Amino acid sequence: MTLKQQLFTTLIALIAPIYLSAQTVKPDTAGGYRLVWADEFDRNGMPDSTNWGYERGFERNEELQWYQPDNAWCENGRLIIEARRETKANPRYEANNTEWRKNRKEANYTSSSLRTRGKRSWQYGRFVMRGKIDISNGMWPAWWTLGVKGHWPATGEIDIMEYYRKKVLANMVCLGPEYKDEWYSRTRNIDSLGGERWASQFHIWRMDWSEKAVALYVDDMLMISVETDKLVNKDGTGINPFKQPHYMLLNLAIGGQQGGDPSKTKFPKRFEIDYVRVYQKKGE
Repeated sequence: MTLKQQLFTTLIALIAPIYLSAQTVKPDTAGGYRLVWADEFDRNGMPDSTNWGYERGFERNEELQWYQPDNAWCENGRLIIEARRETKANPRYEANNTEWRKNRKEANYTSSSLRTRGKRSWQYGRFVMRGKIDISNGMWPAWWTLGVKGHWPATGEIDIMEYYRKKVLANMVCLGPEYKDEWYSRTRNIDSLGGERWASQFHIWRMDWSEKAVALYVDDMLMISVETDKLVNKDGTGINPFKQPHYMLLNLAIGGQQGGDPSKTKFPKRFEIDYVRVYQKKGE
């Protein structure tokens, strides 16, 4: 190797790590945050299995959909979660069972719920998602987190983005007195934001979560901010589920206790996500 080639090789070795760092670790716009994890969905096909797993079947809130991986995929740099009107047999069906997950012979809708449980979790930071929701009757899209320890609601839950029945919501929940769920919630009527026109566009949802407070935003508009110390479980344990790592979920539910009536809605419907990013400050 000539001296010129040696110098060129050395220069590349010095520059490459800096270049790659600049491409993969981007500073946020303010606050001293640095990107620690992201999924830009820049692939075609199934979402990255190192980041995401799936919920399956009937899950919660007496919702109508059957969750399955087939309804989620990546294309054109976006994650697509698609709700469909289709029949799915329930393998857990028991005719005389009173539990709702078992007394339904079949599901009439399918969708997907992705989660980072067991793969990725974070404690504190700035969480950002750019997405587009469908506000048709019966649609219940959400981007949310759950604590890695405990049983709900003692796990703690943060609904960074939730929509149903003409409302955009931002919520937090912990275990309240008498072992009931204790909610902190703010809503905005979808018409006050711009209705169908607003929903046809992509928007940015954000959570700023620190040891001191949890604040939830949409398009930089503060929805709710709660001091973290108020979110302690009220069962005498002194456990604060918002001072532990959380994993995140992305899902599109249908109907159920809150989602509304989808019977006259035309399917398929989509929840589209451009990216999800997690930033943290040094030491978090």
